[in-house]
Amino acid sequence: MLFYDSPNPAPNPRRVRIFAAEKGIDLPSREVSIPRREQKAPDFVAKNPRGQTPILELDDGTVIAESVAIMRYLETLHPEPPLFGTTPLEIARIEMWSRRVEMIAMPPVGAVWVHTHAFTAALPGRNSEWGEANRPRVADAMRFFDSSLAESEYLAGDGYSAADILLLTTVDFAAFVGLAMPEECDNLRAWHERVSARPSAAA
Repeated sequence: MLFYDSPNPAPNPRRVRIFAAEKGIDLPSREVSIPRREQKAPDFVAKNPRGQTPILELDDGTVIAESVAIMRYLETLHPEPPLFGTTPLEIARIEMWSRRVEMIAMPPVGAVWVHTHAFTAALPGRNSEWGEANRPRVADAMRFFDSSLAESEYLAGDGYSAADILLLTTVDFAAFVGLAMPEECDNLRAWHERVSARPSAAA
């Protein structure tokens, strides 16, 4: 298999790299440069019509796109340590919190990135007013996750999981975009320090 990767600050490929590092998976990879728009090249679009990284190409030519789908595939091949849960309740909780990261945090961060950041200035359809309007939504999202971490070390409970990977990459990408964590988010800040100290976070 071959993993089509993009370096930081791209958050979605990093999700898979962290996941693979937690599993101890040696994932052969090929770098796709987003600044050079290599993800929009015809040969890449033929593999992923969305023109986005990451993708995982299997030995038979099958392509799996979307970071969480790739992570789930790798989980079935390498079930230890389990990062999507093992019991019905664990699986449901991790799915719930993963969905909340993608529905509550990622959309406003993405809107600020696409519509206000200097790196995306050439993209068509930019609306700076819409981008700026999403800054308070990012802060609200971080406060939501801060309160959610008040009584647990990790997002979905007592153990590190895929949900933590999703939130870590989102919070770090937000920081790159210039969206600082609200000062009062002590729980989120402590969680961030904890998960960032894991060796996999450097992936």
